[in-house]
Amino acid sequence: MTISLVNTAVLFIDIINDFNFDGGEKLNKHTEEILPNLIKLKAFAKKNNLPTIYVNDHYGIWQADFHKIIAHCTNDRSKHIIEKLKPDEDDYFLIKPQHSAFFQTPLQSLLNDLGKTHLMMAGIAGDICILFTAKDAYMYQFNMHIPENCMASEEKETNNYALYLMRSVMKANIEPI
Repeated sequence: MTISLVNTAVLFIDIINDFNFDGGEKLNKHTEEILPNLIKLKAFAKKNNLPTIYVNDHYGIWQADFHKIIAHCTNDRSKHIIEKLKPDEDDYFLIKPQHSAFFQTPLQSLLNDLGKTHLMMAGIAGDICILFTAKDAYMYQFNMHIPENCMASEEKETNNYALYLMRSVMKANIEPI
């Protein structure tokens, strides 16, 4: 299948995050490192009228209202990232109960309805939520571009291993943007 912008959607996974957990400080630091690339990807999506879909942990709120999730997650550690990457009113926002953006969410139905077969994925944590999402996307036969400079994990080594798996097993393009 031909990959073009016509059939592309951009997914931001768990980008609204409070970083309030063991390892959160490391993940925050690594997210700050990729922040310019995430901003660039968001601008690329807007410029090219690509649907931008945020899929995020629900933090016990269980409402797909990004304003409520942002209010819950904003703190001294997360504020800078959230301000730069928060969804726009015309973006899609879904909550997820587990690691994968596909597990018990309407993501697959939304992508099918939008006619999207190619996903550009970015966000955190690369070795958990993006990896699980990529596995499901691969199983659902989506093509993927997961730029290595748009994904962060607590540990660089596990992030690199996840990228290796996405490239070698799930056939994802991991070229940087």
